[in-house]
Amino acid sequence: MLLSVEEYLRFCKKSPDANVERTAEGEVVVVPLPGGEASFREEEVDGPLWVWARADGRGRAFNASVQFLLPSGAALSPDAAWVSKERLATLTRKQRTEFLRVVPEFVVEVMSPSDRLRNAQRKMQTWMANGVQLGWLIHGDERTVYVYRQNADVEARQLVNEIAGEGPVAGFVLELTELWEGL
Repeated sequence: MLLSVEEYLRFCKKSPDANVERTAEGEVVVVPLPGGEASFREEEVDGPLWVWARADGRGRAFNASVQFLLPSGAALSPDAAWVSKERLATLTRKQRTEFLRVVPEFVVEVMSPSDRLRNAQRKMQTWMANGVQLGWLIHGDERTVYVYRQNADVEARQLVNEIAGEGPVAGFVLELTELWEGL
């Protein structure tokens, strides 16, 4: 199904329980619920990011329940994201209650059993093309973190027990041992 941005926003407002995203081309994609293992792994990321962001004070952390409306027209929900207070300050109070029309500086996607690596990589490329500065694609079953940076090749880090943020999230360190272990 192809929808314009405005049609998509109306669809989501009428169907608030629909778990969907929109590509830049207007295709509406149903996003399956992650299941127990993937949900646990997502929490192993967004929990520590939230705690760090709160202590750091320069921005806000978000989980998979938020959707960002990107400049390309894509509407995506990351598993975890961080947005600086500076970027959030550009939004009106009303805009803060809707899909956020701002590009996060940092996003994390955690592979679910239903995810295909190629599709997850394409989603990460969409994030980066819209201005995300740093992205991590975490493949728990392979114990690999794919690191995305602006104007750089993707770096695959395998079998690491932690990964350190850089750039906008310098100081954030994600411990991966529990995530690799799983449920």
